[in-house]
Amino acid sequence: MNGGASVISRSTVLDVDGLKAQFSAQFTGTPQVFSAPGRVNLIGEHTDYNDGFVLPMAIERRTYVAGAKNGTSLLRVKSLTLGESVEVDLAGPARKRRGSWVDFVEGTARALLERKLPVVGCDLLIDSNVPHGAGLSASAALELALGIALVSLGGETEPDRVQLALAGQAAEHQYVGTMCGIMDQYIAALGERDAALLIDCRSLEPRAVPLRLGTARVLVCDTKVKHELSSSEYNVRREECERGVSILSEVLPGLRSLRDVSLGDFTTHAGRLPDVIRRRCLHVVTENERTLAAAEALSRGDLARVGQLMIESHASLRDDYQVSCAELDVAAEVAAAQPGVYGSRMTGGGFGGCTVTLAEESALPAVEAAVKAAFLSRGFREPELFATTACEGARRH
Repeated sequence: MNGGASVISRSTVLDVDGLKAQFSAQFTGTPQVFSAPGRVNLIGEHTDYNDGFVLPMAIERRTYVAGAKNGTSLLRVKSLTLGESVEVDLAGPARKRRGSWVDFVEGTARALLERKLPVVGCDLLIDSNVPHGAGLSASAALELALGIALVSLGGETEPDRVQLALAGQAAEHQYVGTMCGIMDQYIAALGERDAALLIDCRSLEPRAVPLRLGTARVLVCDTKVKHELSSSEYNVRREECERGVSILSEVLPGLRSLRDVSLGDFTTHAGRLPDVIRRRCLHVVTENERTLAAAEALSRGDLARVGQLMIESHASLRDDYQVSCAELDVAAEVAAAQPGVYGSRMTGGGFGGCTVTLAEESALPAVEAAVKAAFLSRGFREPELFATTACEGARRH
């Protein structure tokens, strides 16, 4: 299995004792350690902010926070991954949108306080092996690791995971400036081992979907690229969807979001929509149907059906929602063409980041070799591929 070790055998757990030792070298007090996972979304992209359905799983890569109370009103925070430190005075005025990782720290703490959750001055040391900017939700992993650390250190023995997720989303909206849906924070808070979560993004009700994969594995390909369109176009897509709802509500009374539009109704009234808006809405309407179908297929172990739905999802994201890019298209198409692969698609917001592939374990080395060769021949950066399993959400160690 030459070349397969890098895919199949990879260290995914940071050294908790080592993190405690580094904390003690920089701060006083006896630290406790908390963590939250990144995620990969199996299917259901750009549906969350349309009140739709998503099917993510928490992955083994996590963000860790070692922390202890410091008896002041200050959050003194150091990031080992960035090599930077910051102080936030909880007793002082809030500061929003600095344009740095500090927004996540202050935003999470302030959002927790607004929810009357116990947050006090703490010293915090952060480390992570969730790739930043790869579409694996490093930001939500940070928010939830911070959230469970702050509330636990403040005295809450069993923090409410839903409140932690909502606080993380509020931090994104109010302090970072990204109008994200709830999926990333929800899976980081509520992820389960050996299961994906089918999340109804309107009711916030999750349903565990067992991963009956047999000898198959979930393979992530980090393309190592993130195009500048990602943040600006994300908000544009939201606006386009809202425009579609506004137009369709003229003939579909009571319409709240694209979640409420059936494929039949959409087909009947699609002619009312400008071409670009029609294509955006078509993706969301069909992606919701694909996500529900994939959850049912996954629960009965029908991997061929899941894979086909993943391929259809990628085509829709590429052609109708237009959030893919050359690197994502090559990674997904080359992987899907390999023997033993059920399906592959881009995952995350798009314009770079990662693909997710469902494949037999025996096929993983060949998939890795084929994707890397395709990237090399096109002059792309060398991607990183790693297999992952579903793990638990935010936790204390």
